[in-house]
Order: sequence, then structure tokens, then C-alpha cells
Amino acid sequence: MEIEKTPQTAQTYTSEEAFQASLQYFKGDDLAARVWVNKYALKDSYGAIYEATPNDMHRRIAKEIARIEVRYPNPLNEDEIFDLIKDFKYIIPQGSPMTGIGNPFQIASLSNCFVIGNGSAADSYGGIMKVDQEQVQLMKRRGGVGHDLSHIRPKGSPVKNSALTSTGIVPFMERYSNSTREVAQDGRRGALMLSVAIRHPDSENFIDAKMEAGKVTGANVSVRIDDEFMKAVEAGNSYQQQYPINSTSPLYQKNIDANALWKKIVHNAWRSAEPGILFWDTIIRESVPDCYADLGYETVSTNPCGEIPLCPYDSCRLLAINLFSYVENPFTEEAKFNWELFKKHIGAAQRMMDDIIDLELEKIDSILQKIDEDPEDAEIKRTERNLWLNIQTKAKEGRRTGIGITAEGDMLAALGLRYGSEEGTAFSVEIHKTVAIEAYRASVRTAKERGAFTIFDADREKNNPFILRLKEADAQLYYEMLEYGRRNIALLTIAPTGTTSLMSQTSSGIEPVFLPVYKRRRKVNPNDKDVRVDFVDEVGDSWEEYIVFHHRFKQWMEINGYDITINYSEKELEEIVKKSPYYKATSNDVNYLNKVKMQGAIQKWVDHSISVTINMPNDVTEELVGECYMEAWKAGCKGVTVYRDGSRSGVLISTDDKQKEPEVVANTPFPTIRPQVLEAEVVRFQNKKDKWIAFIGLIDDQPYEIFTGFADDEDGILIPRWVDEGLIIKNREADGSSRYDFQYKNTRGYKTTIEGLSHKFNPEYWNYAKLISSTLRHGMPIEKVVDLISSLQLDESINTWKNGVARALKRYVPDGTEVKKQSCQNCNSTNLMYQEGCLTCKDCGSSKCG
Repeated sequence: MEIEKTPQTAQTYTSEEAFQASLQYFKGDDLAARVWVNKYALKDSYGAIYEATPNDMHRRIAKEIARIEVRYPNPLNEDEIFDLIKDFKYIIPQGSPMTGIGNPFQIASLSNCFVIGNGSAADSYGGIMKVDQEQVQLMKRRGGVGHDLSHIRPKGSPVKNSALTSTGIVPFMERYSNSTREVAQDGRRGALMLSVAIRHPDSENFIDAKMEAGKVTGANVSVRIDDEFMKAVEAGNSYQQQYPINSTSPLYQKNIDANALWKKIVHNAWRSAEPGILFWDTIIRESVPDCYADLGYETVSTNPCGEIPLCPYDSCRLLAINLFSYVENPFTEEAKFNWELFKKHIGAAQRMMDDIIDLELEKIDSILQKIDEDPEDAEIKRTERNLWLNIQTKAKEGRRTGIGITAEGDMLAALGLRYGSEEGTAFSVEIHKTVAIEAYRASVRTAKERGAFTIFDADREKNNPFILRLKEADAQLYYEMLEYGRRNIALLTIAPTGTTSLMSQTSSGIEPVFLPVYKRRRKVNPNDKDVRVDFVDEVGDSWEEYIVFHHRFKQWMEINGYDITINYSEKELEEIVKKSPYYKATSNDVNYLNKVKMQGAIQKWVDHSISVTINMPNDVTEELVGECYMEAWKAGCKGVTVYRDGSRSGVLISTDDKQKEPEVVANTPFPTIRPQVLEAEVVRFQNKKDKWIAFIGLIDDQPYEIFTGFADDEDGILIPRWVDEGLIIKNREADGSSRYDFQYKNTRGYKTTIEGLSHKFNPEYWNYAKLISSTLRHGMPIEKVVDLISSLQLDESINTWKNGVARALKRYVPDGTEVKKQSCQNCNSTNLMYQEGCLTCKDCGSSKCG
């Protein structure tokens, strides 16, 4: 008999060994391999890795779920569970469950998301500080957190302390945001959702809070909008705000122009993709848990991505079903969906989700034990301990689950259906209706074997719209639920599946494919055999361009006879895409009204909510964003977020739309106040063995500021080697200091931001860079700046930096500029000038570019 390995006796791997094994597992998919090794492979605090490939992880998860299964009748065995989850093919535990199940090295929750709150008690400093601490305690255990601010009294309200009046909501938004930024687990920053009711008198301030650069950067924000407000917008009527928001005799109230506030919401979303909107009456009306609101299940906010509305201290674990894997003969005329296998696996997934709740309860026991064993005084630990006791109660009592899907876009393409078309949407609705019916059927079946959730009461739920739809769709299921109850208070969601979809090599969640084909660059050695050099960069490095295909588009090409080894031209690729089911079905192609209608139709079969983004082109008008929001409400969506291409880049300038253009001082080409966003060039250079990088902010193509330091390595870890331009954005840190971020577009068209250029490099370089930038900003000619830099008497250790900065700036000296006080090293002539950034002797023609 084989002795079972424990992590202490099991084989360990280096990062490189695990990466190489995973690279083979993912058939050469570098990104998927790195994501898995970095985020999900079992590892201890010292960096030792205990899993070589996802097969090891899936075996770990299967073993633990099987351990729970044997507690109940008709258990699934380990191999059955392993076959369902291996290769990311059918059922995929997401995020925290994937990392935490069977992990002895982390005392962390398996829940992906939480909501907290104190109700009316939050309107006190004690209550506000308690929420702050609870938020931090959850984030250190890997949880994303949401909470609502509607209980905080509005700005200017009388208070019985030295301030005399309340500061309102916004300062506390900043407090919670800063707490989020402070918490990081294994490089993973906390995630936070802050919400407020539109009825709250401070809601306009809440909506504007993130429009000032650097403010509330650690939180997503959403507004809870009720039907009365939407009707007032439609009719052009006024709307009453009040505090407390639900009081029949409020302490404060005012009438506002609903359309004016609506336009503010739309404008801000158009500019910055926030706030998101939560259609709160729809959420509450459709919510099954809110049938138990008086028992502590009143929904108050959502998790950071908005797909799980929750009551205080409830949590949820997520799992995705890979829709693409149920398409037989994909991308052919014989393609069909295997409904029977799909239904069977939904049932298994729901059963496994219930097992994961038991595993979570074990994790909570471990967390409580850890708290009890910590040396701090009991008074210090009280808030944390009570937090986890409250979460434990909700998990035991309601047993909430979060079954979702991924690969919707690929599934439709594989069946020859276009995403967003009437036929495609109808098929998607049938998919989600089936998920709802079969998941609820499995929950009833599990209740029959294991018992219903403890507060189940069919009479409370009898008028709930979601339950009534289930009754109409499957009367037998409904009457079995009346007889046996249900194991779980709520079951379904559609979450974003970013890293999950990378590893399943499919489109993400409910979203369409982003791009079917795009271009990347790879550094090559020109002396290598069988390589193609497409261009040589400014430091002499050679690069090859190659095409990257979305995995399932590549599969379509192979099935339809295209040779994927050919280096197609862009025009040829465009023609190939036109013949594919991905044509006019990418995230920027799908008509936004069709997408919100599709979301609304699917929402009727999802008892929680849906995380989906409506992508819009950069030139879309504010009116069209407003139309999208209005249509989403009418379609029955519970929430909606829009993203206008480029809206997060360089738009957060001021809350004053009428800001004047910066003044220009006489005799200088530059404004006295630094614009928030500058175009930038990236310059790489080498001195001896040191590789350097410079980010040069430009105004009218002239250098305005410079940031420099060592490039991380020859492959450019700081930024990819092919990036040669972008934006430098000035933001503000929480302490009021300035931060300069660099933003560029990656090969897929996404914007990538490198935060804090001023913090990335040696502080000594930064100090000299500030001095040099100051001379540039005040109009000193570039050649004089170069002379100044060259004359600096610096320690030998940074002379290479000095030389590199001078070289970088010489590029901007106008051709023909004469040089004084230097002589040609070849003929000693003093007749020198700049030519293309190089010192050139007009007498002998020799040139020096160093």
C-alpha cells in the first residue's frame, strides 16, 4: 500500500521546474503556465512549490471534496471528481477555492467575496472604524469586500462632537480605499466595492469622488438606483433625497432635479467608467435571500465586481462551468450541444459547491483557532473574532453558492452562432435557464439527502419572481422543493473569469471574444538558425514579430483547413477572420443595446447577478451611454458598467469641467502648471554592461521631464522591449504627494499602467532627475542641459547614469546646433555640431554618439 504524501514529505519544485512542466501541460501557452505557477500552484512561505502541473492541483482538490462527500449518502469518489475538474475542461473552482482547498500553508478563507456592515450603527465613528477593521481582516484572508455607505449621515448634519457638523460620506470613502491599498496578500491587492443609495443626500458627492485624480483609487464605486428615480428621469420630474434613506420621518430631505443628477452619473461613467449602476429595486425584488430579510438576509451591497449582492457577513464561493466543452464537433456543420452531459455536470457542480461550503466551515474553524492562539489581548482580537463568528453563522445557515459559466463567446462561435444576434442570444438564454433549473434541482436533491438550509420556508418564497419562473418552467421541481426544501439559499451567478479563462484557454465568462488574432514581438539572436529578424531597435537588439491566435479561433482555423504555421499578412488575416464565426462578434463589435438586452434576458435565470461590461468606442456620445443605462434598467438588468475605449486614460483632470488651459510663461515653451497627462517616449541605452531606460515626458515633441534608472533585465521586465511610447500621468498619493505613472497599450489593445515611476528607480537618480526636469521645464536649451549633466561631478558608481541621461536627451537637440568648448577626438577641431543626436565634426566628419 502506498503511503500518502504530505506536504512536508512531498517532492518540491523550483519555479522554473514548475513552469517548464506546466508549459508542457498547457501545450506551449506561456501565459497560462505562468499564471498557474504564480497564482495557484501549492507553495509554502519559503517559496517551495509542491505541484508541478495543474493535474497535481486538481488531484489535491478532488481528494478534499471526496473527503467531504463520504459524510453523505451516494458520495462521488475522488476519481469521479478529478475527471470533472481536470484540464479545466468541465468544472472549474475559481480563485480562492482553487488556491485554498487542501492548502495547509495558508490560513485563509475559500470565499471569493464578502459583504459587511453595521446597519444604522455605521453612522458613528465606532461603527465606521469597526467596518474598516473588518474590511482589512477579510482582505488579509484573500476576500474581496463590499459595503454600503448609505447609513452615514450627510455632509453638514449636526453631530455632538468637537466638529459640530458631519463631514459626510466622501472622507470615509477615502479611508476605506486607503485601507484596501495597504493590504496585499502574495502580491494580490485587496478588492473593494463601495455603494450608496441614490436617495442619500450625499450621493452626488459620492458620484464625483473618483473624478479627482488619485482619489479613492482602491475601490470600485456603484450607485444603488431605485425605480422611482429612473421614472423621474424618464418623466423629467423632481426626486426626493432624504436621510435616513428608508425612514418614514426623515431628519433631512431635499428635492432634486433627477435629470441633472442622471446626467452627472452618465457623464462621469463616460469619462471614467465609474460609477457603476445597481438597479436596486430589481435586485431586491428578484432576490430569493431577501425573502428572509427580517432574519438577517437583507441585501445591502455587492462584492467588488457586482455579481453577488449580499447581506452583511454573508460570503460566497465561485465555480465556473466551461460551456465550450459541451459542444461536440465544434466549428463544423455537425456541431451540436450535449444537453444531457451538461445537465448531469450542473448537478455534480452544485453538489461539489455544497461540499466546498463544508470545507469553508473547516477553514473558518482554523481562522478562529488562529485568532485564539494569537498572543494579542482578547480585547484587541474581539472585532476579528466576532467577524468570523458572524460569517460562520451565515455560511452554516444559508449555505449560499455561486455557480457560473465561462466560454460563452467560444461556445456560440463553435456552434456557428454570432454573439449578440437574436439566434445567439436565444441560445444563451436557454443555456442559463437550464443552469438555473438543474442547479436548483440538484439543491433539492441534496436537501433530500443532507437536509435543507436551516431557515428554509417555502411560504416566504412563494411570491418571489425568480421562484415563480422556476415553477412555470418545471412544476415537478417546484413541488419537490416544497416537499424536501432546498439545500442552499441562493445558487447562481455570472462572475468575471479572467485567469480562469486563461487556463481554460477560452473566452472569459459571459463576454464575447476580445480579439481572435493579434500581434506580439519576440527578441531573437541574429546568429540563431531559422529565425526571422523583422526589425532592429535603437540599441541593436533584433526582434521577430509573430501572430498570436485566440486558442479557439486557432482551432477553427485548423478544422477549416488553414495552415497556422504560415506567417499571414494582416490583410490575409482580416480576410480569414471575416470567414469565421468570430467576425463582427468581438467585444468592440457587439451592439451595446443588443448586449444589455441579452444581459437582461439571461438575468431572469440568475438568482444573484451578472458581471458584464458594455464596451463602447472612444467617440461614443454621453447620450448613448445614458441610453445604454436606461435600456439596461428596462431590460431587467440588476447592474451595468460601461467602458468607453480610452476613458481611463488621461481624463481625470479636475472636477471643474471649465478648467482653463495652463498658462505659458514668456520665453519658455512650457506651461507653468504641469498638465496631468504627457505624451512620452521610452529610450533604452547601454553604458558598458549596464542597461538603462528613460521615460521622457514631452510637450510639443520637446522634453519636459525625465525618469531614469536600470532596466530590470534584458527582456525588459519593467515594460516589454517593444514599448517605445506611452503616457506619463501625474496622480496623487493618499498622503498628498505626487506619483507619476506610465501607461502604454499592450499587444491586445489593453492599457497597462506602471505605477510610480518615481519609486521604481534609485532615489539618488530620482533626485537628479527632478533637478534635470526643472531645467527642462524652465526652457533651458537641450544642448545646455546636456552640457550641465556632463559637467556634474558625481560618484563613479553613477557616472554611467549621467552619461546615459545625456545620451537620451541628445536625441532632442536640433540638428545643426553648434557645440562650444569641446574638440573632435579625431582631429582636435572645435568645429562641432549635433546631427541626429550625435556630436559630428564638420571638418573631418567623425561622429560620436556616446
